[in-house]
Amino acid sequence: MIARTGFLWDSPQIFTRLIEECTGCCELVTPQLLASPFYKGRFTAIVIPTGFGNPLYSRLLPALRASSRRIERFLESGGRILVFGAADERPGAYDWLPFGLTYRHSYAPRRITFAPGSPWASLVEGYDPLAIECDGTFPEHDGTAVATADGGEAVVVEKCVGKGLVLAATIHEYPSRGFLASFSCGGEEALL
Repeated sequence: MIARTGFLWDSPQIFTRLIEECTGCCELVTPQLLASPFYKGRFTAIVIPTGFGNPLYSRLLPALRASSRRIERFLESGGRILVFGAADERPGAYDWLPFGLTYRHSYAPRRITFAPGSPWASLVEGYDPLAIECDGTFPEHDGTAVATADGGEAVVVEKCVGKGLVLAATIHEYPSRGFLASFSCGGEEALL
């Protein structure tokens, strides 16, 4: 099954090729497109890579904030969002999401433990779970911690919004191929 996946970033990345190989279709959505009131993309999932909150890497954060209502409607209609670490110390990097999520930037390898039976454990398939590179933690959130580092700090948080789902991860590695395929194909195609 081909799943239309949107990749939100300023320019094409190698990550887009990996997503396309795993899902069948990956469309780059730039900050200018996302913030445009006339843009109409249809996707089953959206991927937002690490660094979206740091202006040294991307101009995406202001566009995400300008599109917060559209993002909420996308989720309510069954779309899925995979968002990684903001890679910035400034607060409020996730304030465009329709729920509370606080990020603390702190790059380090961490021992990761997923909740028993979590379908998202495949995110790190092929990596050593005793030393997963992470760019931070989520000390406060209105979701469910599905993966934690030693000390109980959340590194992957899940939150259902309407018929859709947000999976926020501070894991600083490419997701596994199996994860990308199942995550992108598991949602409903929705208008962004």
